[in-house]
Amino acid sequence: MNKPLTPKERQKVKLDTPTDLGSNATRDISGALNALLADVFALYMKTKNFHWHVSGPHFRSLHLLFDEHGDQIFAMTDEIAERVRKIGGTTLRSIGNIARLQRISDNDAEYVDPLDMVAELGQDNQALIASMRQVHELCDEENDVATASLLENWIDEAERRVWFLFETSRAGDPGH
Repeated sequence: MNKPLTPKERQKVKLDTPTDLGSNATRDISGALNALLADVFALYMKTKNFHWHVSGPHFRSLHLLFDEHGDQIFAMTDEIAERVRKIGGTTLRSIGNIARLQRISDNDAEYVDPLDMVAELGQDNQALIASMRQVHELCDEENDVATASLLENWIDEAERRVWFLFETSRAGDPGH
């Protein structure tokens, strides 16, 4: 009968997942997805921060918009992390890991004007789109069509968020 592994021995067991992608593809795509995941967590937190702290005459519409966007962004997190595992990589393990990888900056300001919130989230979503397109190019090079397909949907969702944020920030046209 096999003796059960100790906790220390279990920590050394590799988390290899069978995949037909090469080891370089697994490493490179996993790394790119983990950086993307860190950005998604950073954007989620910023979106929720603004959701919780928005004030002013457009409170209700912005509060609801930021909440909807936050839910959509958070929904990506598990899919990204599980995709990393499906292709044989390992994914983020802590807030510290996120902080080391994130490229989207935090906003810890005590007060942010609502229009500045909208503009900042629009810029951050644009940056996320650019990052997703780069990961998509890598996936194309490595023939990882499943990850590329997921990215296409997330790019579309992010483009919709940018559109909504852009339209929300526009002043009304006095000629109409």
